[in-house]
Parts: sequence; C-alpha cells; structure tokens
Amino acid sequence: MDVSGIAQTATTIADTGTKQAVGIAVLKKAQDIQASSAAALIEAIPPVPSAPNLPSHLGNTINTTA
Repeated sequence: MDVSGIAQTATTIADTGTKQAVGIAVLKKAQDIQASSAAALIEAIPPVPSAPNLPSHLGNTINTTA
C-alpha cells in the first residue's frame, strides 16, 4: 500500500468538502442580499391612490363577449 497516496486522497477529499462548504456559504449570503434588495424594492413602491370620483360598481365585472 502506498501511504502517501492514501494521505493525498484524504487531503483531496477534505479540501473538496471545505470548498463545497464555502460555496454554500457564499450562495446563502448572495440569497440573503437578494432577498433584502427585493424587500427594499417592494417597500419603495408607492401606494396606489384610490379613485374617489368613480362609482363603486366599476371594475367588478369583465365583458367577455366582443
């Protein structure tokens, strides 16, 4: 058995696991940033003003015949 080959394989496996953990952490951080950006954009949308001069029955039905 080649002891150095086994040690090298173990080191490679450990490095791969570390790289995957770092990649997942970066992905989660990016998702958190996107979520906060999306929340900020949603909060920036101005409220829709109501139309006080229109009757309440307008906009309740859709005419599907043409």
